[in-house]
Amino acid sequence: MLPTLLFLFAADWTHWGGDAGGMKYSPLKQVTRANVNQLRPAWIFDTPDFSDGKQLAVTSAFEATPLMIDGRMYVSTPFHRVFALDPETGRILWQFDPKFNTATRVTLYQSRGVSYWANGKAILFADQQARLFSLDARTGKQNWTVDLKRGFVEDFPSSNYGLTSPPAVCGGTIITGSWVSDNEPRGPSGDVRGFDAATGREKWRFHTVPRTGEFGNDTWAKDSWRDRGGANVWSLMSVDEKRGSVFLPLTSPSFDFYGGDRAGDNLFGDSVVALDCATGKRKWHFQTVHHNTWDYDLPSQPILVTVQHNGKPVDAVAQLTKTGFVFLLDRDSGKPLFDVEERPVPQSSIPGEQPSRTQPFPTRPPPFARQSFKLDELASVTPESRKECTALLEGADVEGSLFKPITEKPTVYFPGTNGGSNWGGGSFDPSTGTLYVNSMDVGAFMKIVRRPEGAAIPYRVQGFGRFWDSNRYPCQQPPWGSLTAIDLNKGEIKWRSVLGEYDELTARGVPKTGASNLGGSMVTAGGLVFIGATNDGRFRAFDKMTGEEVWTYRLPASAHSTPVTYTGPRSGRQFVVIAAGGGNKYNRNAMARLIAFALPSASDPSQPILTTAAPRLRTNYTGLAEKLPQAVAAQPVAFSHAVHATQASMKCADCHAADTAAIPANSRCAACHAEYRDRPKIDWVRVYQVPGFVFFNHATHAKAQIDCAKCHGPVAQRDVLAKEVSTSMSACIDCHRTRNARTDCAACHHLGQ
Repeated sequence: MLPTLLFLFAADWTHWGGDAGGMKYSPLKQVTRANVNQLRPAWIFDTPDFSDGKQLAVTSAFEATPLMIDGRMYVSTPFHRVFALDPETGRILWQFDPKFNTATRVTLYQSRGVSYWANGKAILFADQQARLFSLDARTGKQNWTVDLKRGFVEDFPSSNYGLTSPPAVCGGTIITGSWVSDNEPRGPSGDVRGFDAATGREKWRFHTVPRTGEFGNDTWAKDSWRDRGGANVWSLMSVDEKRGSVFLPLTSPSFDFYGGDRAGDNLFGDSVVALDCATGKRKWHFQTVHHNTWDYDLPSQPILVTVQHNGKPVDAVAQLTKTGFVFLLDRDSGKPLFDVEERPVPQSSIPGEQPSRTQPFPTRPPPFARQSFKLDELASVTPESRKECTALLEGADVEGSLFKPITEKPTVYFPGTNGGSNWGGGSFDPSTGTLYVNSMDVGAFMKIVRRPEGAAIPYRVQGFGRFWDSNRYPCQQPPWGSLTAIDLNKGEIKWRSVLGEYDELTARGVPKTGASNLGGSMVTAGGLVFIGATNDGRFRAFDKMTGEEVWTYRLPASAHSTPVTYTGPRSGRQFVVIAAGGGNKYNRNAMARLIAFALPSASDPSQPILTTAAPRLRTNYTGLAEKLPQAVAAQPVAFSHAVHATQASMKCADCHAADTAAIPANSRCAACHAEYRDRPKIDWVRVYQVPGFVFFNHATHAKAQIDCAKCHGPVAQRDVLAKEVSTSMSACIDCHRTRNARTDCAACHHLGQ
């Protein structure tokens, strides 16, 4: 019986992370260090479910990790179509289209994959419209669906709520996290829920922000916990079926970069939390960042490992972080296996902000990513880059260490908001106790700015920039991307290799720099670590013992995903499969193509077998519908723009500051009207109002010679103003396109996960 079980385990890839604990390890060894350079594409599955931002306002990311179960492969696309494929050829066996509306407000079209419930032989997945589906694995027919928004979004109709990662399955319970808006302090809850796998009925709900009387509520000052957004699980969860436990990687509470309205450590933000699968009751938690104001979410699946510690095997949880730390925690208690020290950290100068005076630092393993920057570490890969980066830093708050506060000057801090590690996480070799983690070294570059009086919070970040130049070359010395092997038994780094390159720099003779990367790795008994992830469009294999790069294949687009491997059910060949999609946050080209590699066979055709899925219906992004003009309620003072413009010959900038064009204070009125000097503040009714997470700079538009009337109508002819021009996202993008202005999300938005 045992050999059969081992063969089944070797043949299939039944979970997103290979197994329920996310090791991403395969005992297959047909492909080895000796023959990996013979790998070639065997088949390609091509789908039109992608967006390059031209026809649709939002771009896509093909981040899916396919599953291989009982002779079938299952994969989801960025538009949330699910396909069952023949794993030997890529031929379509069935497909399910949830008719995802591409007008849904998202930052990226993305789906990281599906899950499988073995007892019910069902494929489970959720989409960015927050619908949870159960499908018959053999036929693709729908068993049931659940609207996950119900009870969560009613009070916040304009906020985002959906899912980008597959749910966890523990016994007969399906466990879901969520992708929620983190741009506003208040919003839909990030609560984690358990559902009956057979019926979709909700069984339990865990409050990720504790309510009155619940454990952890005292870490929120006053009533700051109420309606708090964020503190969600947007990434992958892990399951220990034997213990009946599910492990949650929770994210930062909203708003990401200012916490003056939420004093305290803010449990369970940025914590690993172990829950009972059947009841949703908390077993233990460990917080990795107190009172997070850097967007240091826990981005990746907790990896369930067994290590040799103090001379005996210990079941543990390895949590990778954006900060570059690995926290190794006992699986039963949550206590660190290596000492964690609470060390003093710099304090904020922003009024109202009350950061934690200490943060947790594990003594082992050492950090796997850059955590500081000094001016003498400025990059010099090209003279042009150094000049641009030097100019960028003029007047900036440059030098500092981990947990450096963001200031009112442009601030550099490491790691940046994408890590360190991100959702791709790591892979673990149980035979050697080695953890493999890819990381990027792109710092954050932003500043805190005061918001107008009456805003939801008094400060927000401006820029949400990366610390790089216009070519996206990071502004510090390389390496800019790494693959690191960590001995978890000893808590030591075994080796670190540069991961990725920039072709144009390589052509100029610059040594390999490493590159930005999103996606993960897989390790095999054949002695190899496979990884795509990098924005240079390569798929690579490394010698798992030495870190030597032993194979490279140039893909048609970067693979911001995680590879899988399995044995073909008919041929017995080992296949290695990866999703190539480009797009994401680092690439301008986009596609959605699944590519399967194998060692050559005499029966192979001259070209890889190509299967192309039929296109599905696309709809343009229209934003929120607006009926124009929109009249406003009566103003508290009968103010006439026409009188001031014609009789007093005043210009817009005489009353409205050029950068924000905010409503003028009483003092401005009092310059001409003495009776306003001692009058209480006038509560004007705003005609135009953009959300707090949108940064609209009037000065930039004025510099581009955009007349005020373009958006505000003929103000000089109006006594009472109405909203005459749409401020929907589509209207802004259409205008930008006609003027060849920027349309990337970061031009106007703080970008979340």
